Amino acid sequence: MAVDEGVAPAARTDGDGTVHRLKPNAIGLLGVVFMAVATAAPITAMTGNVPFMVSAGNGIGAPASYLVAMVVLAIFSVGFTSMAKHITSTGAFYGFISYGLGRTAGLASGLLATFAYVVFEPALIGIFSSFATGTLKDQTGLHIPWWAFAALMLAVNAMGTWFGVSVAEKLLVVLLATEVTVLAAMAVSVAFHGGGPDGFSLDPVNPVNAFKGTSAGLGLFFAFWSWVGFESTAMYGEESRNPKKIIPKATMISVLGVGVFYVFVSWMAISGTGQSKAVEVATANPLGLFFGPTEQYVGHWAVDVMQWLMITGSLACGMAFHNCAARYMYALGREGVLPSLKNTIGRTHPRHGSPHVAGLVQTLVTAVLLVAFWAAGKDPYDGTYVLLAILGTMAILIVQAVCSFAVLAYFRTHHPESRHWFRTLTAPLVGGLAMLAVVVLLVSNMSAAAGKESGSLVLKATPWLVAAVAVLGIGYAQYLKRRSPERYLLLGRTVLEETRER
Repeated sequence: MAVDEGVAPAARTDGDGTVHRLKPNAIGLLGVVFMAVATAAPITAMTGNVPFMVSAGNGIGAPASYLVAMVVLAIFSVGFTSMAKHITSTGAFYGFISYGLGRTAGLASGLLATFAYVVFEPALIGIFSSFATGTLKDQTGLHIPWWAFAALMLAVNAMGTWFGVSVAEKLLVVLLATEVTVLAAMAVSVAFHGGGPDGFSLDPVNPVNAFKGTSAGLGLFFAFWSWVGFESTAMYGEESRNPKKIIPKATMISVLGVGVFYVFVSWMAISGTGQSKAVEVATANPLGLFFGPTEQYVGHWAVDVMQWLMITGSLACGMAFHNCAARYMYALGREGVLPSLKNTIGRTHPRHGSPHVAGLVQTLVTAVLLVAFWAAGKDPYDGTYVLLAILGTMAILIVQAVCSFAVLAYFRTHHPESRHWFRTLTAPLVGGLAMLAVVVLLVSNMSAAAGKESGSLVLKATPWLVAAVAVLGIGYAQYLKRRSPERYLLLGRTVLEETRER
């Protein structure tokens, strides 16, 4: 169809009516990779998760945990990317599961995924605000309340979504490049200096050590947590060039690239600190596990830079999650899950082709959640970030598991000619069971992961909130099936002419 490149054209659905579509060909392979990696926030994952894994999880086996998680997620991604070659949908999990396991499971999963990304943004704003307040006070002596930084990040995220994915991509490229560079500088410097005071040792990357330590389950959970959001590659399919090729490649690059980086950086941080005293340092001064080797092998200036990059890294992560939440809302809205949503969050900007209304709704929801946690007296890091991150992670891990089983069903019923013993059977089966195991790890280690908030009402309510969202999706889908079958038939089925399921 011939359209003006500056205008986002409408796209047909499998039913009656039209939906406004996102701007096509707005992002390439590297752009999709950057958007996905941004959700992982490498510097936040390293400086925030690794010290806790070392002190309270599997000790020096933390890098091995990342190795195990990388292998499991790569196996999961084999099935996920096999399906992405047939279906391109902004709804990602919502569309995949709708085709594989049916519209009821699809809507329940779509609501769970939306719920997860909605709460991830205020979680990241919490940690961003905490980092910003602390760094500014340490380095300049100025004290600016955390809520001022929260308001700033809210505005930046809203603007990024309003002007389209290509604008967000450019900003994320800069932010990610700088944070990856400083972490790599530390790791490479340690390697060039012989691996630190105790020299090189393969113990930290020995897979056996991933299952040892104070709490191996906690360490493994935090390793998987560090990848949350990598699957967001699929939701940029409608905005990417040649999505049938780009999305599978971007997903595997994100999983394997991030994994190798995590293993190497965490290994060198432990080696640079000294394998014999890494647990002690991580327990007494968590950030010392990274700041110590960085100062010793790179210079004090790099520590100052790293502190600022922890701020920009969490900003990049929050911006990526804001884009994810807006696109899931848009995907549900354009299909008229509720009739009033089709002409509100289901619309795109006439010029930028962005889900601008959904982005504004996400901004409002995030603001309400931040105010609620502030009114409850929660610390932006220990309270807002930790509690909402655990809540969102539980929801998204369940959806990932369900998606694996959807791959099994999809190729059996839709494309039996494309079935393969590993890609469409063994890999999704192993990936799905592994994801369920990670959910069990989360449930059994929730209190330890929550730290100071282990007795919080929000934490205790987490499994029930996730279950309530799933039940709501199942119940509403059944209601539509009986009362409005024409709307039920549209659930998870919006695909574009050039990206139609095949």
